[in-house]
Amino acid sequence: MAVVFEKPKTLTDAVLHYCPGCTHGIIHTLVAQAIEELGIEGKTVGVAPVGCAVMAYNYFTCDMVEAPHGRAPAIATGLKRALPDNIIFTYQGDGDLAAIGTAETVHSATRGENITVIFVNNAIYGMTGGQMAPTSLPGQITQTTPYGRDTSTAGYPVRICEMLSTLDGVAYAERVSVDCVSNIRKAKAAIQKAFQNQIDKKGFSIVEVLSSCPTNWGLTPVEALDWLRDNMIPYYPLGVYKDITGGDK
Repeated sequence: MAVVFEKPKTLTDAVLHYCPGCTHGIIHTLVAQAIEELGIEGKTVGVAPVGCAVMAYNYFTCDMVEAPHGRAPAIATGLKRALPDNIIFTYQGDGDLAAIGTAETVHSATRGENITVIFVNNAIYGMTGGQMAPTSLPGQITQTTPYGRDTSTAGYPVRICEMLSTLDGVAYAERVSVDCVSNIRKAKAAIQKAFQNQIDKKGFSIVEVLSSCPTNWGLTPVEALDWLRDNMIPYYPLGVYKDITGGDK
């Protein structure tokens, strides 16, 4: 029988620790497929910070470096400058990249560091129990906003792709989702393009992936995907926000 699909060799055989219905596993697969299909496994180094992604080093066969909370872009910058011929990527959640790591993200982007950032946005702090994140939606109920996020006191969510697309050093910024097959295919293409940009020395590339968090949203896996489609995508529109090769939103 012909093999039509198999696990990328760039993923280990470790059992994923993520909650049932969490889409981190899908995103891991897309990253691994990009690394494998581009033939860059032997020279790729990933950077995993604190958060749900903290044990990503268990799942990729490439070299991985653990970063302090929020500092993945700074670690990636050092790695890329020390090893310019290697491919360096970070894998970060919204609590990491858009909160404690905002400065590292913005400044590595504006410097045009030739790295690839995979940004997983599930609109909540996942690993630490479901507190409000910088990306939590207005009115969203979390552990720290039991009556919903009040923008008069908590402000508005941070739209990372829109913000970073204004910076001259950014080569590519796209927001994708993994809520359905067609969007998963688009997400794979975006991730592969972000890695290809680094190979081509284009500069800083970021792919923001809208992801579900059934456990902390208090929903079933299917309900969580519906919530993502009905609430996150309208607030965080999918698409290319910057592409120096053409196709700005």
